[in-house]
Amino acid sequence: MRVGDLSPREFERLLAGGGAGLRIGPFDGLFRVQVPGIAGPLQTLYADHPLLDRGRVFSFHLMLREAPRLLPWRARKVRFTVDGRQPHDDMPFEHALAVLEWGVNLIVALRFHRYLMLHAAVLARGDRALLMPAAPGHGKTTLCAALAVRGWRLFSDEFGLVLPETGRIVPMPRPMPLKNASIEVLGAFAPEAVFGPTIPGTIKGTVRHLKPPADSVAAQGQGARPAWVVFPRWEAGAPLDLAEIPKAEAFMLMAANAFNYEMLGEPAFDALREIVGQARCFRLRYSRLEEAIAALGRLADEAEAAAGDER
Repeated sequence: MRVGDLSPREFERLLAGGGAGLRIGPFDGLFRVQVPGIAGPLQTLYADHPLLDRGRVFSFHLMLREAPRLLPWRARKVRFTVDGRQPHDDMPFEHALAVLEWGVNLIVALRFHRYLMLHAAVLARGDRALLMPAAPGHGKTTLCAALAVRGWRLFSDEFGLVLPETGRIVPMPRPMPLKNASIEVLGAFAPEAVFGPTIPGTIKGTVRHLKPPADSVAAQGQGARPAWVVFPRWEAGAPLDLAEIPKAEAFMLMAANAFNYEMLGEPAFDALREIVGQARCFRLRYSRLEEAIAALGRLADEAEAAAGDER
């Protein structure tokens, strides 16, 4: 059963009661949400994710609820906890959905160190994965979302989860948080896409989540091997520039964009060495989504044609 198979009332009751079990890539999470108005958007954004029974061991148990107010005129806030612990201060009530999504990111980044975690958007064509490591503000999520709605399989807009022992990339498709001007850009680019509510005034500005494609969620158990590493950067008015870079430079840039490279040590070094050894590495500067998508599509088409010639 999927999340979207429940009626809105059933899903809301489940969230507010014992919790809804969701499978997100390799993780099974139990979500309890006792904040009015969140169940609907959450069901829309996770409609295609598997709904799990509670008779299992979960990777994490999270709760989002309204924080108690000692004085009735104080601003309403929400409290996020994971496995009974509160990792940060209470946040504004109107940002509840964003707080929940940031909380899942925090859980993954702090807990699951069996993976080398790259700060990267990841998508795939077939068994070939495209990794796009980038610092915040470089257009990573915007380009990732655009590629996802154009047929690339979404792994994540935030985490490149690498299994060090195999070097394969593990999917974790979730709603993609578009920010500020990117919201309007993607809305015009893909008017058929499904969005959650607009959330203004967060610590990251205005946020609106884009639902992951159903095909990507259905295939979330299928990993891929790294084929391309692309470091994107959006610049207003810039001409398209996709330039191959030395593998040593790519290695250093990827290590700098990893959440737990120092923690894992030698396995992380070996995993990155394997990735840059088998992948082509590029810098991408762009201002127009269509041009960037076409350039990355040509890379994938070339690889598929070369594989066909070898057969």
